[in-house]
Amino acid sequence: MTSAAPRILVIDDEPQIRRFLDIGLRAEGYEVLLAATAAEGLALAAMRTPDLVILDIGLPDMEGHAVLAELRQWSQLPVLMLSVRDAESEKVCALDHGANDYMTKPFGIQELMARLRALLRNRPGEPERPPRYDDGRLVVDLARREVSLDGVPLALTRKEYAVLALLLHHAGRVVTQQQLLREVWGPTHVGDSQYLRIVIGKLRQKLGEDPANPRWLKTEPGVGHRFLVN
Repeated sequence: MTSAAPRILVIDDEPQIRRFLDIGLRAEGYEVLLAATAAEGLALAAMRTPDLVILDIGLPDMEGHAVLAELRQWSQLPVLMLSVRDAESEKVCALDHGANDYMTKPFGIQELMARLRALLRNRPGEPERPPRYDDGRLVVDLARREVSLDGVPLALTRKEYAVLALLLHHAGRVVTQQQLLREVWGPTHVGDSQYLRIVIGKLRQKLGEDPANPRWLKTEPGVGHRFLVN
């Protein structure tokens, strides 16, 4: 880390979670701010300008969803929500209302760090991601609308390319089914999840992916999809 290490604000009422995250984040070189309540967290967010917020849903003085709504009135900084609630509806609600990612407790510190890195790469104020993705195998040239795998061009339909490009634009983050359907098929098709299932299946087939062990396209069951940054 450089001297300008990202500043992470943790808003969680569980002392053991705050301590766990404080130790883990500082070990990775992050600057850490800790808050046990929504009021304290919102005050720190306003005064200390963190680069990212880790927000628990179950806070004693205000629901995490309400904290997120208040935060989104004046800031677009990345927010990763934590909860013991693993219901799909909770995840969809959080993501649809402005959260950038969602993790269920208990969670592994390495997965958390990977998700933080992905969110911080796209934080406001940084240069935009170049219009080309190349990990040595998969190449997506967004400017030319060309996709190749291991040097072989892939013939994608317009919908397949649109879904891949949208996921790549939000690389490392969950994009909900509703958002994908709304942006690729239009607002009248947000309930037509079968369209998305078919396109994701075709993309996986053309990428040679094993759905059980994906290299690029990870499904968050009942919530959405994520482009994995390799």
